[in-house]
Amino acid sequence: MLEIEGLEAGYGPVRVLHGISLKVPKGRVVTLIGANGAGKSTTLRAVSGMIQPTAGQVRLAGKNITGLPAHRVAQAGLAHSPEGRRIFPNQSVRDNLILGAYTRLTFGHSRPRGDISGDFERALDLFPRLRERQYQLAGTLSGGEQQMLAMARALMLNPDVLLLDEPSLGLAPVLVEEVFHIIRRLKSEGITMLLVEQFAHAALAVADYGFVMENGRIVLEGSATELQRDEQVKSAYLGH
Repeated sequence: MLEIEGLEAGYGPVRVLHGISLKVPKGRVVTLIGANGAGKSTTLRAVSGMIQPTAGQVRLAGKNITGLPAHRVAQAGLAHSPEGRRIFPNQSVRDNLILGAYTRLTFGHSRPRGDISGDFERALDLFPRLRERQYQLAGTLSGGEQQMLAMARALMLNPDVLLLDEPSLGLAPVLVEEVFHIIRRLKSEGITMLLVEQFAHAALAVADYGFVMENGRIVLEGSATELQRDEQVKSAYLGH
């Protein structure tokens, strides 16, 4: 569903990614793990159009989306829940969710993406706290609630692929577990996801396959089970 080949990108003269290649099959959860500064978030930003790749190719369901602006990437069917949540704090929870469906309302799509009102109700069913707070300003939500809102807003696109960048960042352990419970539920519904996560153990527990990044390169890959058993991964990322 998502194919990345030889992707290079960076910021100004600083190159961060050095030929990243990976695949995310339909209906699967693939995780990208690595230390801070390895290039994980940059990979997602280059895929979703937040920054422009300098080389390589990104294909979504066989369509080349390399270098498209972010709204065109969203139009093609890829949603990005970014690091740091990036909600609209002065808008209500309800309005934040409706904005997640913006390209469905304005730009059109190559294929129908279902009923927006139905997807809105589904998002509130997935995140009951948001239903309770749907008329509240998003900036007044707790950190955990804001993360749920960022994920729900991305789901409002009804995407082919969902990119999740550090969904547990800054959350208390009990909220981390709640977020991963939701990710497991989305997985059970067949949603295709590429997950970047600081807690490698939690990421590998929910993922089907994983890639390990170091200094802008993929240095190891394998099934989630294989990576959990790998001594290098245990030592560097799993605290063993």
